[in-house]
Amino acid sequence: MTDEYFMQMAYREAQKAFEEGEVPVGAIVVMNDKIIARGYNQVEKLNDPTAHAEIIALTSAFNYIGAKYLPEATLYVTVEPCLMCAGALYWAKVGRIVWGADDEKNGHKRITGVNFPFHPKTVITTGTMKQECSELMKSFFKARR
Repeated sequence: MTDEYFMQMAYREAQKAFEEGEVPVGAIVVMNDKIIARGYNQVEKLNDPTAHAEIIALTSAFNYIGAKYLPEATLYVTVEPCLMCAGALYWAKVGRIVWGADDEKNGHKRITGVNFPFHPKTVITTGTMKQECSELMKSFFKARR
């Protein structure tokens, strides 16, 4: 299983968000090459500004493994995590984070100015399916203008 394969699964979650009129961000949590949790933005659906793809996927993963830390897990997310999600990923001690597109407007780097607000042991990989993830976001916002 490759990063591209798992990012495709996260991208499918983002497409669900797109179809429901949500900002198209999708996330999955993987342990031992197995998807243990999925999530997509549901802010409008749940009327909850914290219902981001990463938060939903993390909560599902915690419930699945029965623990609050995920040092052996990889989170795949289609867009760079925002500051709130970066904080949740820090506290969850996620072992690895892979994201597709950078988020120039709302990503954690823009707000904090810090490239690494995650747990010190977390490994970051960026740019996986960057073009596809960027295009999905662009097409979502273009349709709303």
